[in-house]
Amino acid sequence: MPIIDMADVPALQGTGYPSPYAARSAERIRQRLGDAGGLVDFGVNLMRLPPGNWSSQRHWHSEEDEFVYVLEGELVLIEDAGETLLRTGDCASFPKNSGNGHHLINRSNATAVYLEVGSRSATDVITCSDIDMMSPSTDGRFLHKDGTPY
Repeated sequence: MPIIDMADVPALQGTGYPSPYAARSAERIRQRLGDAGGLVDFGVNLMRLPPGNWSSQRHWHSEEDEFVYVLEGELVLIEDAGETLLRTGDCASFPKNSGNGHHLINRSNATAVYLEVGSRSATDVITCSDIDMMSPSTDGRFLHKDGTPY
């Protein structure tokens, strides 16, 4: 049956980032709905971002398109062009290989909830804009931009 029971989808807290980069996203919660539904070509995540938390480090994807839709609350989108406030019902898209690093910050007093949708490329490389970190999808390791591991 294609219906996903949310109670069966693990709630994963934080990120896999190495220290000290994990601290800003330590309380974010991700439920991998696409995985739970057996999707292969794209992923869908239900995200909960408590006040003060970041969605991720500011980043861009070499071979994956990404899309977010705000379900509850408000978030500040940070990208190369500056800051944009996103509220319930707002959405944003991030084309692959744009080089435009982005992330979301919850500066409000309430948890924000949003959907994160992205294509799944086995050869994608995530590059962080503001720190010396990247991560290839081939193995998911976090590396310095010169390729040396953390």
